[in-house]
Amino acid sequence: MRKKDTGKIVHAQTVLPSEMLEELKKKTGESSTKDAIYKAIEHYLACPYTHEDPLKKRLEQVLKRKKKK
Repeated sequence: MRKKDTGKIVHAQTVLPSEMLEELKKKTGESSTKDAIYKAIEHYLACPYTHEDPLKKRLEQVLKRKKKK
């Protein structure tokens, strides 16, 4: 996994259900908790869709499909 040089490093913790952590590990393809969380955060920050309203995006997709028919 590639880590960017950010200069200052902080330690962050959270509490979450073990099932959620196992699902995250599967989706990221990482076996360690640290790497799975890092990869998920990196994806979230880089993904252009995380800053859009999910409902608005879904509605736009549905409207596009209807126009094609």
